[in-house]
Parts: sequence; structure tokens; C-alpha cells
Amino acid sequence: MEGDRVESRVTIKGIERELICPACKELFTHPLILPCQHNVCHKCVKEILFAFEDSFADGGSESSNQSSPRIKISSSSMERIDRITRTGRKRNSLTPRSSLFPCPACQRDIDLGERGMNGLFRNFTLETIVERYRQAARAAIAIMCDFCKPPPQESTKSCMDCSASYCNECFKIHHPWGTVKAQHEYVGPTTNFRPKILMCPEHEMERVNMYCEICRRPVCHLCKLSGCHANHRVTTMSTAYKTLKEKLSKDIAYLISKESQVKGHITQLGLLLKETECNSERAKEAALHSFEKLSHVLEEKKSAALRAIEVSKNLRLEKLQTQAEEYQGLLENNGLVGYAQEVLKETDPSCFVQTAKQLHVRIQKATESLKSFRPAAETTFEDFVVDIAKQEEALGDLSFHSNGLEIPEIDEGQSRMYNKALISWESPGKTESADIYVLEYRKLHREDESAVWQEIEVCSKSKVISDLDEDSSYAFRVRGYKGSICSPCSREVILRTPPAPVFSFLFDDKCGYNSDHLLLNPRRTSVESRAGFPLLLGSERMQSGCYTTLDYIIGDTGIAKGKHFWAFHVEAYSYLVKVGVVSSNKIQKLFHNTHDRTSPRYDQDSGHDSGSEDAFFDSTQPFTLVTLGMKKFFIPTTPAAPKDPESRILPLPSCLGICLDCDKGKVGFYDAGPMKCLYECEVDCSGIMYPAFALMGGAAVHLQEAITAKYEEYHEDI
Repeated sequence: MEGDRVESRVTIKGIERELICPACKELFTHPLILPCQHNVCHKCVKEILFAFEDSFADGGSESSNQSSPRIKISSSSMERIDRITRTGRKRNSLTPRSSLFPCPACQRDIDLGERGMNGLFRNFTLETIVERYRQAARAAIAIMCDFCKPPPQESTKSCMDCSASYCNECFKIHHPWGTVKAQHEYVGPTTNFRPKILMCPEHEMERVNMYCEICRRPVCHLCKLSGCHANHRVTTMSTAYKTLKEKLSKDIAYLISKESQVKGHITQLGLLLKETECNSERAKEAALHSFEKLSHVLEEKKSAALRAIEVSKNLRLEKLQTQAEEYQGLLENNGLVGYAQEVLKETDPSCFVQTAKQLHVRIQKATESLKSFRPAAETTFEDFVVDIAKQEEALGDLSFHSNGLEIPEIDEGQSRMYNKALISWESPGKTESADIYVLEYRKLHREDESAVWQEIEVCSKSKVISDLDEDSSYAFRVRGYKGSICSPCSREVILRTPPAPVFSFLFDDKCGYNSDHLLLNPRRTSVESRAGFPLLLGSERMQSGCYTTLDYIIGDTGIAKGKHFWAFHVEAYSYLVKVGVVSSNKIQKLFHNTHDRTSPRYDQDSGHDSGSEDAFFDSTQPFTLVTLGMKKFFIPTTPAAPKDPESRILPLPSCLGICLDCDKGKVGFYDAGPMKCLYECEVDCSGIMYPAFALMGGAAVHLQEAITAKYEEYHEDI
């Protein structure tokens, strides 16, 4: 019965939105079905009609519907009233004004006709559902009798022995006077029935009668005999009860005896609360004073800048106005020209010459200025643009600062970006470091330089950050906190994520691996070649043809599609290392052609010089590799490569990366620090592609390890 009630309650709750009147926003009361098939309470329809009748009488005034607290006529409804009043459709002198109104749910015009509300049907089905919902809501609050016939009555008491609730009538029936049940313990209505006998949760039919001192929990005798407490030290329940009760009583007595001390602490804490309030107010006043000083300086600077602009503006306007008046005088019958025209009317030669000489000079100047017109002043105010970049940056770093808290510095040597970002920092000074740090980072966008900084609270001096976008630059900075004191932010460090997802693999110790020449570490993350006895044996052939062998090794995992990136470190002492990719259908050819064909004297009868031999090499190799060695990175000879040999030799980066795009058929070689592409070429990706490495002489390659959360623990231990 209870299960059915819960299920019904859940079902009813799910349709609550369907039981709300669109007019009063409450549960339906005697709902009526409108012609548009929407339901509205009987009282709501009545109030709407009265409100609209008043609105028609007042010419659609919105102030006329204030008498009804349940119904609020919207502006759209008022507009609809005005339209209905103007059109007068379906209206005659016999039709009451209040029979036409918009539906509160769909705003469609509803015409009730001559019968008005009497023509609407009452929705008895909806009314029944609403009543069931009301009962379910009341049952969720009240505790109902467990033995009443439906519908159940609200309970008045609960029996702790029967673990049930009863109304007055049912309690009398099930607990008759003079029987054993009449002696049951009963309380007010409750759903929390505590059993009188504590049973073992592992052996449901057994009472707990012992106490395990190891696990500190009650157990039954079966737990002690064959259960998980067989070898544990246990005691009787009465002994445990007596011991724990004595300890608890003793501890409570101790706390009571220290009541004066507790009150003293409470008083002290009260004083600290007041002191904190006072100190915070002083700090607010000091901060307010500091910002007012800054504001005063800014106001002075602003006033000075505006005054300078105003003075420059007035001076320029004056010059331009004077120039405009001068040119105005060059018009006929105006100014200088008009005066000259009047002088020409003079007939006395001596008087004319006396006046015309000076006038002619002015006319000549006016003519010259007309030929080479130039405004007397500039209209732009480019010299008055205020540069606030540095000040804005300084204000951005404005914070509470203590001389005893050093500014942390991000360690760019320990920080790196790979599959995740590992950011490490240190406090350079000898003063006490911060308790916690806040690491901030943001993605740098060319189009948006105001990206929001994301913050991470860190208790150590390193943090691993996941879920960064590929091929993107991020800025990082950190600040320290000690108590309520905050240090300024560190200098920003910019790191770039790899151009593709990181591809994880190990060196393959089976396919073509030459254990006589190459040495793998146990984890297969490092490979080393040693210039020893095999190289001396190979030197016997130097008189007949100067060629030596390359020892190849590939990754144990291949790539069939997509874009992937991996990084590695080549030891600085390495003599010759080749790195790149090889297709699965060319691996056998790789390991069967291990001679160094890059030597121009591989074949004494080749007839090619070194340059042409390099071109021949690029077009015939069954794999794509670049050459490293002697702390140099050699860009292969291609038509697009620089002609100058020196420009094809770059310093060897501390960490190299390879990006393979199988979908586009391209492979790129990167400086994995700044993620800068050094060289890119096309590659045939028809088969499964494997990372490939070749070593000769003394050389070593170490794969870059993926960054995990363990790095934080490692750096913290250091």
C-alpha cells in the first residue's frame, strides 16, 4: 500500500504544471473548459469578465482592474480589448459586453455567446486529478494511519513495538484493553522506529552481545566464532557499556569543571571579534584613503590633460578663423579685393601710387597663398593621446603587499607543456614563504587580449593542469598568500601546447632491435648506442668504401589515422642520430638497408658529387628522417630548402618533437620548448606509421614522459 502511495505521489508530482490555472497561477478550483480547450478556474473566468466589463466601460483604462487581486490583465490583453472595442465583431445590442475576452493561456479571442459562463463545461476529470494531488501533498507532510481503509486518516500516535502509526479508532482496535498489546510503548506520530533489540547487520537473526575493541563496534557471537572478528579482541556488551559510560562521564565532568575556562575563552573570542571588526574598519579607511589619493592624482592629471587640449583647441581655432577671414577678403567686393577695387577708382596719379604700392604687396602675398594653400593649424590631436598601458598594468597588479612575503617566481626550467601543463615555482628570497598559492592562467587570443584569468588554489609549489586546448598559447602567473596577506603576481610565463594530441609509445625491443649495438633501459623509454668493438670491425672497410652502419629502432605502437605528436631528448654528446617516421610496408626495407647512404662516397663509382647525392638520397629513402648530431639540427636538402648550407644547420633544441598528420600526409619536426616548427615535409601514410630512430657512434635518445599528477608529489619531495 505504501509503495502504491509513493508511486502515485511521484506520478502526481510529475504533472504539477498541468494542474496550474493560467490566470491565477494556482491549482485549479472548479475548472471550466474554454472553447479553445484550455482550462480556467470558474472564479477566474468570472473575475476576468468583470474586469473586462469595467475596462470597456472606462475605455480600456488599466486602472480599472485593481479590484481583483487574483487577475492581472497584461498590456497585450489591454491592446486586445481596444481592438475588440474598435472592430465590434460578433457584437450587437443584445450581447453582453462581458462575453468576449482573450484566453489567458493562448490569448485567442473567446466569445461565450448569449449564455456566457453557463455555456462552459466543468472539467470533472481535471478536478478529480487536482484533488488527488492535494491529498498527496497533504500526505507528504502528515503521517497517515497505516491501518485505515482508503482514504487513510491522519495518525495520532505511533507504536514503538509494532513500528506502525494509528489513528485513534485503529489504535483501539489493534491494542484492545487487557491484552499484551495494551502494554506496548506508544509516542506521538513518527516515522523513526528504533528497534528495542539491536540485531547484527551481518547475521540478521542474531542479537549483538559483544563489543569488538579493534573495530570499535558491537558484534554477535557468530562474528566472533567464524566472521571477520574471529581474531579480534572482544569484550562483553555490559563491560563495554560500563567502560564507555565511565569514560564519557569522566570527560563530561572534566568539561563541566573547566566551565570558567570555557567562559574565559568565549570572552576572549568576543573581544577578538570586536577587535577584528575595528581592525577591518581601519584597514578599509586606509585602503579608501589610498584609493582617494590615487583618484586625486588621476583627477589632477585628467584636468591638466583636458586643459592642454582646450588651450590647443582655442589656439588652432583662432589661427584657422584668422585664415578663413583672410580668404574671405579675397572675394569680390569683400575685404582686400573690395578695398583694391576702390583704390583703382582713384584718378590722381600721385595719390594712386602712394596707396597702391603697399596694396600691391598685400595682393601679391594673397596670390601666393592662394597658389599654395596650407591650413594654418592641424585638425588632429594625435599628440594628445594618453598612454596608460603601463599604468593599467601596474593598477592590475595592485594588491595588499607585505615586505615579509616574497614574490614567487615560475621556474621555466622545471615547468613544461606536453600532454598536460606542469607549472613549478619557487620563492627566491630567504624570507618565510607563503602558506598557499594561487596559480592563474588564461588562453591567449590574438583577437581578444582580455581573456579571463582562471584561478587554482595550490598548497604545494607545483601544479598539473589538464584540459588545455591544442596548439594554443597560455599565460601563467602565481601569487602567494600568508594569512590575509597577498604577494604581487609573478612575472607571466607563456607556454604553448603541442599542435596535436600526445602519442604515447615505448621503444620496440623485438622488431629489428639489435641488442649487440643498442642498449635499452628496463622501461624502454631510453636507447643508447655505444661506439665500441662493432664500430672498430666496421672500420676495416674504410679503405675500400667509407661507409658505416646505422642501428635502427622503432616505436612499439603504430598510427593509422589522425594527427599525433611525440617528443624526445637527444643527448648533447650524440655523434649521429636520425629521427622521423616509417611506414609498416617499408620496415623490412629499413632494416635491410642499414648502410649510411648519406655519405657521398658510399659507392666509389657513383659519379655524383655530395650535392647531387643528397638529392638522390631524399628521393629514394623508404622513410622520412632528419639528421641530428654534434649539437646540430640539419634541415634536409629539398627544392624549398635554403641554398646556403650554413642556413640549413640549426642549433639542436634541448627537446625535439614530431607531429604526424596522417590525414594530410605531412610530418613536422618541432622545437618542443616553444613548439616552433623547424621543418615540415610530405610523407606517404598509406600504411601504418611508426616512430623511427637511428643511432651511430656514441648517441642516446630519451622519450619524453607524459605528465601525470605524480609530478606534483615528486616536485614537492624535492
